[in-house]
Amino acid sequence: MNRYTRTALLAGGIAGAFTLTIAPAISQGPPGMSAIDKSDPAASKQDTGLKPHPTPPTVTPVDKLPLDKLKLPAGFKAEVWSSGHPGGRTMVMGPKGTMFMGTRLIGRVYAITEKDGKREVRTLLQGLTQPSGLAIKDGALYVFAINRVLRYDNIEDKLDNPGNPVELTDKFNLPPEIHHNWKYAAFGPDGKLYIQVGANCNICEINPGIHGQIRRYDADGSNMEIVARGVRNTVGFDWHPQTRELWFTDNGRDWAGDEGPEDELNRVTKETEGANFGFPYCHANGVPDPDIRIPNACAGVVMPAALLGPHTAALGIRFYTGQMFPSDYRNAAFIARRGSWNKSQKAGYDVLLARTTPDGKATVEPFMTGLLDEKANAFHGRPTYLFQMQDGSLLVSDEQNGATYRISYDGKK
Repeated sequence: MNRYTRTALLAGGIAGAFTLTIAPAISQGPPGMSAIDKSDPAASKQDTGLKPHPTPPTVTPVDKLPLDKLKLPAGFKAEVWSSGHPGGRTMVMGPKGTMFMGTRLIGRVYAITEKDGKREVRTLLQGLTQPSGLAIKDGALYVFAINRVLRYDNIEDKLDNPGNPVELTDKFNLPPEIHHNWKYAAFGPDGKLYIQVGANCNICEINPGIHGQIRRYDADGSNMEIVARGVRNTVGFDWHPQTRELWFTDNGRDWAGDEGPEDELNRVTKETEGANFGFPYCHANGVPDPDIRIPNACAGVVMPAALLGPHTAALGIRFYTGQMFPSDYRNAAFIARRGSWNKSQKAGYDVLLARTTPDGKATVEPFMTGLLDEKANAFHGRPTYLFQMQDGSLLVSDEQNGATYRISYDGKK
């Protein structure tokens, strides 16, 4: 019996309960700090009592979902597409129409299928350590947890009993540290598998050959290349439909003030492949780090295509290629912002629209809002990832409420 089988059997023995994988502590400092962290909260002029807003692994009943609060441009509407998958984040769809969803803290991977016009949610896997990274190729589901890489071949034929996976952990040789290391993975237009390795701290000097990067591999974990360096924490990227260039979101560091540094939207061109995008010395549009100082901190750093707000937790990004939305949305990118914790006045909790410009930059505007009550400084949901359906509609996962919303367009109505 292998390690995965033992974990799954133990988790499965708790009928109806959620499996919460608790990571070992790596320091005794303030929340979010690692043993090598160089943050100076006392100098940041932020409230040092700020704490992450918990997202309990519970299910919000359909009639309690904040659908009535969602605000969209004229002609668009939102409806509930699925619910009952607490903590659901990333979304990938198999060739037979099964939607797979990864989670972070509760260690689950879900499978959503449709039967008799109704969607059914089942827990496909559990007991893993933050398995938020999912990818699909040739009917195989790739699952990236922090410390394991697993492949389930012909997964849609085995939803009731996935069986033992193909173990690829040693092939990919990813670092096992918990801090900022939950995954995002996707196959690019070149057929390669892209995956990020986040920084193992809030702010610290990292080994640029191991952490703070986006990598690409062959599907079997061979031929690793580093596509971008100096990347603090990207858990969302996509390729422009026309240029095939990689665009990624990146979360700015904490404990450097309420208003910065801002999250970033970055672009990787052929000329900047393997280049330095700033972390840990330079942030946003050329802001030197206040805690880790070096001369000419921003020299040679690739600047962002756009800024996405301070402490907004920009995650999933998806370029729109469908026919349902108006033509001026085509080839624009939707970006889900999960929302802040390290900010006195909360920000994010929405979906932005980023339109690329000929100079390689982007302009950003609101698209789906309403989940943040600015007057009460409270929020009602956490948009995390996006998925474009075959009919051109857009799915938005809400991690907090364990639901996905379908955004569609009918200009006539």
